[in-house]
Amino acid sequence: MTAFSNYFLNYLKTLLENVGNLFVYLWNIISHIFWLDPLQYFQQLIHNWGNFGFLDWLFELLAIVVNVAFFGFLLLRIIQLIRKYVRFVRREIEKDALLEEIAELNKRTAELVDEKNKILALKMTNMGIGTFSNETAEQIGGQPIKSVDGKKDAKKEVVSNSRFSKLTAVDEKYETEVHAIIMEDEDRINLPQLVDRFIYFAASQLHLYYSPKVIRTFFAGLATSKIIILEGISGTGKTSLPYAMGRFFKNPAAICSVQPSWRDRAEMIGYFNEFTKRFNETDFLKALYETTYREDINLIILDEMNLARIEYYFADFLSIMEMPNVDEWLIDIVPDVWSTDPKHLVEGKLLVPQNVWFIGTANRDDSTYTITDKVYDRAVSIEMNNRADPIDAPYTEAIDMTYDYFYELCTNGQQQNPLSEKLLDKLSTLDEFVAQHFKITFGNRILKQIKLFVPAYVACGGDEVDGLDYIVLRKIFRKFETLNIAFLKDDISQLINLLDKLFGKNAFAESIDFLHELVKNY
Repeated sequence: MTAFSNYFLNYLKTLLENVGNLFVYLWNIISHIFWLDPLQYFQQLIHNWGNFGFLDWLFELLAIVVNVAFFGFLLLRIIQLIRKYVRFVRREIEKDALLEEIAELNKRTAELVDEKNKILALKMTNMGIGTFSNETAEQIGGQPIKSVDGKKDAKKEVVSNSRFSKLTAVDEKYETEVHAIIMEDEDRINLPQLVDRFIYFAASQLHLYYSPKVIRTFFAGLATSKIIILEGISGTGKTSLPYAMGRFFKNPAAICSVQPSWRDRAEMIGYFNEFTKRFNETDFLKALYETTYREDINLIILDEMNLARIEYYFADFLSIMEMPNVDEWLIDIVPDVWSTDPKHLVEGKLLVPQNVWFIGTANRDDSTYTITDKVYDRAVSIEMNNRADPIDAPYTEAIDMTYDYFYELCTNGQQQNPLSEKLLDKLSTLDEFVAQHFKITFGNRILKQIKLFVPAYVACGGDEVDGLDYIVLRKIFRKFETLNIAFLKDDISQLINLLDKLFGKNAFAESIDFLHELVKNY
């Protein structure tokens, strides 16, 4: 024990001497730099300046300036570092103080909530729990309480006093549940693989069959516009296609049936009832609001969308989607703001997120309205007049895919497959001919959609000319139906010859068949 004590004391003595020597050395260095050596430099200068000439004094002056600048810079940097450290320490102290204050506020909030619940319970007790009525519920900020048999049920929980009961329920749902999308390696596929995987999924799990061209067109349409119109005869799978897409992306599509009575946006979004002081929410509004919480692909189906005039009830959406800045895609819901309004309503407006598409189905019969060019020009229409043949597909699982990943797929596909200059020149020639003979022009909006749709269609595994044929038919040649074809038969024949000349014999097969049928019917 004595030996260890002697050893340890010697160790401490040596250690303390070394620490002391460290400070002595530091003091010697600082004193030499800032006091002893400068005095020595000055004494040497006094001793030698009698021998200095003009050039010697000039170089001496330059040396003094350089030294002063160097030591001034060094001192400035030391001061800056000290100030930065002081600010950092002060910021950390303030941060700790803020955290303590936040914790205290959270504690006070919890106490106030408990106090509010006690007051509410006391009111319910005073009013008589057995005779709790709808009027009483509204008086204390709730909603009428209904039971299954229509009788008053005091055991039901009183809904919060928000005027948006459905949207508030969505807030509560996503506050307590986690809906993050985790993509596995097998889900990180390209667009052609995505097309094939959906076809196999729909066939193996839903017994729904689609041709590759229809699915390529659908995905290219998603990459081009937020509005897709599925047209065709009944029974060809117009509604089942977006339904199957929702199942495929593990986010079921919301189906909203359009009614013939819809005259304005209030029928689709809802309206504020001044008598009840509540907003009459629709399923469409709830589905749209829920997309603001999600990070995957969302589809809202407007079933039989042309039972009413689309440009009436859907006017707000048609307008905002023309704005290049997506931060301005705001829909007015209410003119004022309540403190109990849903979280994602900002100043009474709802921002339409980029991860949602509106899929409309349309029939052409006497009970429907004609879809106007205002709607067609902003949407991508897909004709579905034929059912695909059944296939024996392997069992295929649905996919986990975020909107960001899908958007990146589409954007990369469009950038990697731009329209060739040769094809753009042919398109310009076609535009000039149509404008001269039929008084119909492509326009900037349609040209922009063509430049988005065709590259995306090619990226999905399609042919460039086939994609151009498809969209030109539905954007331009479809408008010929409103013209007096009897006086334009020769012009249409010239147009068919021009299409063969520009793109190859019968390369524009769909467009040429449409033009022949148009002339035949007249």
